[in-house]
Amino acid sequence: MDNKLMLMIPGPTPVPENVLLAMAKHPIGHRSGDFSTIMAEVTENLKWLHQTQNDLLILAASGTGAMEAGIINFLSPGDRVLVGCNGKFGERWAEVCDAYGLKTEKITAEWGKPLDPEQFRAALEADTTKTIKAVIITHSETSTGVLNDLATINHYVKAHGEALIIVDTVTSLGAVNIPTDELGLDVVASGSQKGYMIPPGLSFVAVSAKAWQAYATAKLPRFYFDLGKYKKDAAKNTTPFTPAINLIFALQASLQMMKAEGLENIFARHQRLTQATRSAVKAMGLPLLAADENASAAITAVMPDQVDAEKIRSVMKKRFDIVLAGGQDSLKGKIFRIGHLGFVSDRDILAAIASLEATLQELGYENFALGAGVAAAAKVIATL
Repeated sequence: MDNKLMLMIPGPTPVPENVLLAMAKHPIGHRSGDFSTIMAEVTENLKWLHQTQNDLLILAASGTGAMEAGIINFLSPGDRVLVGCNGKFGERWAEVCDAYGLKTEKITAEWGKPLDPEQFRAALEADTTKTIKAVIITHSETSTGVLNDLATINHYVKAHGEALIIVDTVTSLGAVNIPTDELGLDVVASGSQKGYMIPPGLSFVAVSAKAWQAYATAKLPRFYFDLGKYKKDAAKNTTPFTPAINLIFALQASLQMMKAEGLENIFARHQRLTQATRSAVKAMGLPLLAADENASAAITAVMPDQVDAEKIRSVMKKRFDIVLAGGQDSLKGKIFRIGHLGFVSDRDILAAIASLEATLQELGYENFALGAGVAAAAKVIATL
């Protein structure tokens, strides 16, 4: 049957019908008063979601664009930066830093393991001359399904006093609690096709007063991603360059949905879906890549040892029109990833787990009792 495709990947994530309908409206002039009114509402609701009163800037770009903007606006050539690398996206930020001539120092962990905050503490405490200008980390590393300990790492950055903390929250913003102002985060970057429940094309950067102080002396080249231009125009509820107008319409609708659900309910739903998925996978006898205490709320990475991960993905797509994500780089062909981010419900998880059970049965995997996964997921859903 056509048009029954079910996305269970970390992005793009499913889009609600009313958000799609909002996108179908005729564009309006992006310099008009009507559009400025929409921008004002959207910006205020974005600040609500980020739990911040800092500047909240909207870019027509992917999450990578937001992170690149977050790096190049506040640093200068040769600046020393610490970059947490325990997956594909941490490695990407190190590559961006290298591309701009920064002195990049990686703090690494094995893929599937969380970053060790004590390694950051040791490096920051040893920097008595305050040469470290920024610490850059990925909060939710979706290549492996690991949630890094942002609060503890941030605590050590704050104790250092000089360094900025720049955070990729692309797949954690809108899924877990990130109190930007309470933590004192300096740069928070995210992307639209994740927890925001809209298609790709927008990204967001929250910027602290401390970061703006660094901006005043930063010397890396920038033009389209010059956040000073966005700050100036945001004060007038507009943008320095042509925005993705219909995506702003979509964002207006999705943020209204999120406010109606409420932050605590959003976080609780993602936690419930994460636990339900992980419990189901365990009940089917399939190994998980990340430990429970470091599990991402966006994705569950599964490393099957008795059945081929790519065959599982293939059957799920062909038989049930359910798309699961594969592994990346060194994990390619070794894992599959089940997304539960954004516009995902209890019913979606139960349907995906039931389909996964049928897939495993078709592939001859017998290391579980049929129905065990659904029962485990249902139990979590009934109690959380």
